Amino acid sequence: MSPSRFDKLGPSLQIQLSDWFQRHLGRLLAEQEQRHLEKWVAGLFGYYLIQVGLPVPDLELLRGSPVKNKILLDSRLEGVDLRANPLQIPLATDSVDAVLMHHALDFSSDPHQLLREVERILIPEGKLLIVGFNPMSLWGIWRLFHLRGTQTPWAGHFFSVKRVSDWLSLLGFDLQAVEYLNFRPPLQNQAIMQRLTFIERLGEKNWPVLGGVYVLVAVKRTLTMTPIKPKWAIRKKVLPAAVEPTTRTLNQ
Repeated sequence: MSPSRFDKLGPSLQIQLSDWFQRHLGRLLAEQEQRHLEKWVAGLFGYYLIQVGLPVPDLELLRGSPVKNKILLDSRLEGVDLRANPLQIPLATDSVDAVLMHHALDFSSDPHQLLREVERILIPEGKLLIVGFNPMSLWGIWRLFHLRGTQTPWAGHFFSVKRVSDWLSLLGFDLQAVEYLNFRPPLQNQAIMQRLTFIERLGEKNWPVLGGVYVLVAVKRTLTMTPIKPKWAIRKKVLPAAVEPTTRTLNQ
């Protein structure tokens, strides 16, 4: 597959994201995400829970889960529990009880392969939580003005919930819930953002699907029928080349 603009960012991508999450806007978003995830993470049980994607400094998104073994996985950042390529996770098939993907799809060079790997390591009835940027939001509008750049977080994919849900369905997942948060425009000015707090309440009540970030919860089901080959779809602006099939691709 030809290099994408995500590959061209190189090793600096994770550092850029980490730096962004430590600035005011990123920190505000991370704190909202943690509060929103608490109820879902608290309901995750089993022996192994993995977070795939950007670990936010000083914030523990998995802390409320009763799961004994919590693992942070990342390919480049220091201080994680497992340094590995998320596209080739060095864990056994059907060995993980739950996975939290924290903006992992947004910044993956091969989101299809990433989903296949997560599906592979999850046990049947395992839970998958996906946190991602919503293109149908003020954040999505802001991104339109940064499409030609490599500045984070605007260099990400911003996949729609419908698209991600379709991909998960092809892999045998059942959608359990979708929730949205962060309805304010993505402004770095702390004083203005504080004055716009009321928009959060209005958004949750009147236009919930327009939140800047979504939390999608899905369950891996055991397939009992012969599946067909997934028909992935990504706009050429994001990944111009087609994704090559792997051994995890379902046959027709």
